[in-house]
Amino acid sequence: MSPIRSATAALTSAVLATTLTACQFGAEEQDTSPIIIAADLELSGPGAPLGKTYQRALELKAEQLNSSGALNGRQIELRIKDNRSDASESLRNVNDFSADSQVSAIVMGGCNECAMGAVEAVNGQQVPMVALASAEAIASPATERRYVFRLAPSAPDSAEALAVELRRNEIDTVGVLRSDDAYGKEGLTVLEAALDKADIEVLDVKTVRATDTDVSSQITALAQGAPEALVLWARAEQAGLAAVAAREANFEGALYFDASAAGELFLGTTARAAENATMVFTQTLVIDDVIATTPAKAARRQWFQDYTARFGGYHGSSSFAADALQLLTDAAIRSATGTGTTDREGIRNVLETSQLDGLSGPIRLTPDNHSGLMPQALTTLVARNGRWHLAG
Repeated sequence: MSPIRSATAALTSAVLATTLTACQFGAEEQDTSPIIIAADLELSGPGAPLGKTYQRALELKAEQLNSSGALNGRQIELRIKDNRSDASESLRNVNDFSADSQVSAIVMGGCNECAMGAVEAVNGQQVPMVALASAEAIASPATERRYVFRLAPSAPDSAEALAVELRRNEIDTVGVLRSDDAYGKEGLTVLEAALDKADIEVLDVKTVRATDTDVSSQITALAQGAPEALVLWARAEQAGLAAVAAREANFEGALYFDASAAGELFLGTTARAAENATMVFTQTLVIDDVIATTPAKAARRQWFQDYTARFGGYHGSSSFAADALQLLTDAAIRSATGTGTTDREGIRNVLETSQLDGLSGPIRLTPDNHSGLMPQALTTLVARNGRWHLAG
């Protein structure tokens, strides 16, 4: 059985109940117009590794949904543009998508500045957008971002989980390397608050820019303060560089990765440096360690297997893009007018009350909260023998 076929039952349950319409009983002609979802992604520039992961995930998920028979005769059509990891280029893409009346909604990649820069445009054009970037300010406050939604781990949730794990391991002092962007600034604020509550002292903080390919100077400076642990609050590539730099600087303390540092299941060239490191992320990255005792866990395991079979490896953040497409497809089906016209307002309204036991974990969107991933989606992972495993 092919991966696409094998995933059908588990991966399309969210839309099966919503696709029966009056046309099946001969009441009206069936709407077979495509559901056009646009995507603004970082396919070149510093954000390319993550952007390409999102592209692969969107394309695989679209194939699965299109072959499922659950879309009531309709098909998903993706329109993907490269924003080159540049907020100005991203805004041009978003304006082009918004002006196209056929586009039902937009998925945006992991660039925080790109997503924040698009807020005014999507609100003004009234086109639903699901951002996969991490900054809370993208989708909050929800009352001022009616068309903006976000699907990624939240900084406060990640910070709280890290603080709990650091306290459990009796860590009293840390150094912090954070990304020099909106998520990094926001993250430092909530991390310091969480660590203060846990009576853990932050000895020093250094920043890393998106374009940095060497973080040795920052890590050396942090290590000189002799903290018991380093918290690496940066994207996967730079967190990996930091782990290597820490070991080269003879830092013998513990390494803790924020959720934004999640990447490939197998650590590759950073495996030795990251051995025994701790990371807060969703269970999906290590779902092959988990017994599939529920339909949701079975669906996550199937996604893991299908993605791995297609692309030869697994990237933890792929599930966010797949869940975003699931949510938008479900909303498009449920809000369909039957006339073949795009109902962006209807899609927005459905999104705002959506609930899904997604590939990433439990997702709940409300009028007051447009950041859907629930705190309980996060768990603790540990690097052992060159790959991430479920802790414990």
